[in-house]
Amino acid sequence: MAVTIYDVARHAGVSPRTVSNVVNDYPFVAAETRRRVRDSIDSLGYRPNLVARNLRRGRTGMIALAVPELAVPYFSELSGAIMDEVAPRSYTVIIEQTDGDPARERALLEDRDRSHVFDGLIFSPLGLGASELGAIPGATPVVLLGERVNEGPFDHVSIDNVAAARSAVEHLASLGCRRIAAIGDQPYETGETAQVRTQGYHEALEAAGLSPDPALVVPTSNFHRSAGAEAMERLLELAEPPDAVFCYNDLLAAGAIRVLLDRGRRVPEDVAVVGFDDAEEGRYSTPTLSTVAPDKHVIAAMAVAQLFRRLDGDIGDPVDLRAPFALEIRESTIGRLQAIAALDGKAGAGRKGRRV
Repeated sequence: MAVTIYDVARHAGVSPRTVSNVVNDYPFVAAETRRRVRDSIDSLGYRPNLVARNLRRGRTGMIALAVPELAVPYFSELSGAIMDEVAPRSYTVIIEQTDGDPARERALLEDRDRSHVFDGLIFSPLGLGASELGAIPGATPVVLLGERVNEGPFDHVSIDNVAAARSAVEHLASLGCRRIAAIGDQPYETGETAQVRTQGYHEALEAAGLSPDPALVVPTSNFHRSAGAEAMERLLELAEPPDAVFCYNDLLAAGAIRVLLDRGRRVPEDVAVVGFDDAEEGRYSTPTLSTVAPDKHVIAAMAVAQLFRRLDGDIGDPVDLRAPFALEIRESTIGRLQAIAALDGKAGAGRKGRRV
C-alpha cells in the first residue's frame, strides 16, 4: 500500500498541512520540524503526488523540447543531455520533431492552448526565419537554441559559430592546406547557422592569406550524409580540387569522406576533412573525424536553467548565453600515427578550446 501524507504526518507528529508545507518548500516551517518531517519521508519512502502538486501551482509538470530531426546525431545527443538536466527537477520532457516545417514551428510558439500541455519550451528552429521569429510575441516561456536570428522576445543559448568555424579552417591552413573547401552553405533566410559558419570560413582564409574561390563553397539543402557526398563529387570535378574540406556538420563530413575513399583519395594525406558537432560516430569512424565540438552538456544546462528561471517568475529582458566549444583534432586531419602520438603526449593536459 502506498504511503500517504497522513502516514508521514502521524510518524512525524505534525499535521498533514505541515507535511505539505515541507514538501512544497514553503519557508515558514521551523528548522527542527522540517528536519523531522524529512526524516519521516525518508524513513517511510513517501513519494509526493507531483501531478497534484503541479496542478495546485497552475503547472502541468511538463516542458517541451522541439528539434528539427532526431535522426541527426547532434539533436539526439542534445535531447538526451536536456532530459538529464530536467530529470532532477521532477519534470517530464515532451519531445516534438518539427522536420523544419514552418507551420509546425509557428504553432508551437503561437498556439496558446498548448500552455495547458506544457509549461515551457526549449526550441531549435529551422523552418522559421529571422523576421518570423522576431514577430511572434512571447507568451509561454521559451529558450531558443541555435544561431541568434535577431533581438526577439526569447532567451537564447548558442555557441560562437563564427569563431568555431574559424578555428576549424585555421587548423586546416596550419597543416599547409591551400585549397580549402566548405560544404554546407545555405544562402536563404532560414540558413543563419550555415551563413555564420561561412563567415568564419572566410575570416580564417583571410587570416591565412588565402584567396577565396567561390567554386570551393558548395551549398547544400540539408546536412545529411547524401548531401555531403554530392557536394564532394562536385568538388572533385574541379580543375583544381581541394586539398582540405570544412564540413558544416559531421554527417556532411561522413558523406564527403565516403566519396573521397571511393575515388581513391587518401584522408588526410590527399584531402584533410573537418566536421562540426562531435557526433559519437565520428570518434569511431575510419579515419576518426576531426570536428568542432560544441559542449552539449553546457548548452543543455544553460537552456534548462534559464527556462526554469522564467518559470520561477523571472521577467527580465531576454538573455543571450554562449556555451563553449573545442576543436577535437583526430585522424582525418593529422593521420593515425600523429593522432596516437598527440593523444599520448597530451594525456591529462586538457588544453582549453583545442584538443586531440
